[in-house]
Amino acid sequence: MAVFLVLLLSTLLLSLHSTPLRASPSCPVGCRCYSLTVECGSTGLRDIPKYIPLTIQTIFLQDNVIGQIRRQDLTMLKHLHYLYLQNNTISAVEPGSFRSLGQLLELALNGNRIHLVTADMFQGLEHLRILYLARNDITRLLDYTFRGLPRLQELHLQHNSIETLADQALVGLTSLALLDLSRNNLHTIGPATLRPLVSLQVLRITDNPWRCDCALHWLRTWIDEEGQRLLSSAERRLVCTEPPRLSHLSLVEVPLNSLVCIPPLVQLEPKRLAVHLGESLRVSCHATGYPRPQVTWRKASQGKEGRVSLQKTNGELFDPDTGSGMLFLSNVTVAHAGFYECEAWNAGGVARVTFQLVSLPYSPAWPRLRSHGPALGSDVSREPLYALGSMAFSALGAATQTAIAVGISLLTLTALLLVAMIYSRHHQRDKEADGAEKESILYVNDYSDGPTTFAQLEEYRDERGHEMYVLNRAKPVLPPAPPTAVSTTNLGCSLHCPAHD
Repeated sequence: MAVFLVLLLSTLLLSLHSTPLRASPSCPVGCRCYSLTVECGSTGLRDIPKYIPLTIQTIFLQDNVIGQIRRQDLTMLKHLHYLYLQNNTISAVEPGSFRSLGQLLELALNGNRIHLVTADMFQGLEHLRILYLARNDITRLLDYTFRGLPRLQELHLQHNSIETLADQALVGLTSLALLDLSRNNLHTIGPATLRPLVSLQVLRITDNPWRCDCALHWLRTWIDEEGQRLLSSAERRLVCTEPPRLSHLSLVEVPLNSLVCIPPLVQLEPKRLAVHLGESLRVSCHATGYPRPQVTWRKASQGKEGRVSLQKTNGELFDPDTGSGMLFLSNVTVAHAGFYECEAWNAGGVARVTFQLVSLPYSPAWPRLRSHGPALGSDVSREPLYALGSMAFSALGAATQTAIAVGISLLTLTALLLVAMIYSRHHQRDKEADGAEKESILYVNDYSDGPTTFAQLEEYRDERGHEMYVLNRAKPVLPPAPPTAVSTTNLGCSLHCPAHD
């Protein structure tokens, strides 16, 4: 009996050991669960799995193909401390996805495809200590991106494509001790950017294409003073990429008086233009300076200092087009009239110029291009819009629209009648020509000595309309003056010319 019980117990243990893990409230399928940890790395997961025990504190989800994080994926995991999602294909994180993870201490999102980081992404992570965002596709950090992370101590942003770091992007990171911005596309950084980092101990900003101009004057001084405690000897070597005269030099090797900027200079011609309602307007504002100025347009209150940014309202197109300086207004209305301001700025200063747009009443006359306006090659061009369905045509009364339509119809009918008459006339002439005698073309030659050239042949018609080509020896081959009228009395014929009827 004892032997039977031992055999039965052994069979049960072997059966349990050979049974694969199944989806259950205790562990997701294909994962390993032990103690307070769930291990799901390198299992081909496309989404964060369900059935994760609610008491779990650590989840490994690295090296999968998870493409997004949704709000409901992590809602119930309120005891989670460590979440590792590195080396997936995450491109989107739904706002509020981490709102329930108030106890999370470490979050790894490095090695994914995240391109935009916003403050909504990190809501609820008040206790987060370490955030890994390296090796993503981040191009810019906006103001207040990390304001909800007051206890964050390490922020890893290396190996991205960050070009813009807003002055207030790091506001709220009062506990940050390590900031890694190396291997990005930073050209410059403002002094206000590092000011909120009162606890910073390590700063890594090497391997960026630094533009060594007046905007980095402060950084050059800061490295010599406070930067000594934050940058290692290797990290102090911030290599300049531009201007060319300073390329391949370290910022600390550049004299302070060589870090210069050229303030912007704005050119705009003409500064005032009148445009008919319904037309389109394109105005280009050119700005020069170093570094290359940023250019934008604003609509200004007439004669006042206050300015408001251009906006798209009521179907009107207000396109500031920051960077190229192009102002485009489509289907000009009365609301477009007024003063506009082109503003250009760089680290060296700001320059502004004012442009005035005057709207003229719409004319229902037949469409035509106007000759007035800016000369060819100017930066201002107008594009009239004359479609019958356009705003200006629709604004006309019913009677006016009907009159225009009737006029167009009459002109079309007249053109058709004229074409028919021309065709009939040519057809009649062709019939008369076909009915004429085959001998209607007669040649009169001269057997006198000397070569005959085509220049000496002249056309003559008799009373019946017969064409005659006669040879006039008195006419030079290359006449110095226009030929005179052909006279039949001067024609020399060695054969009898055909008698005239």
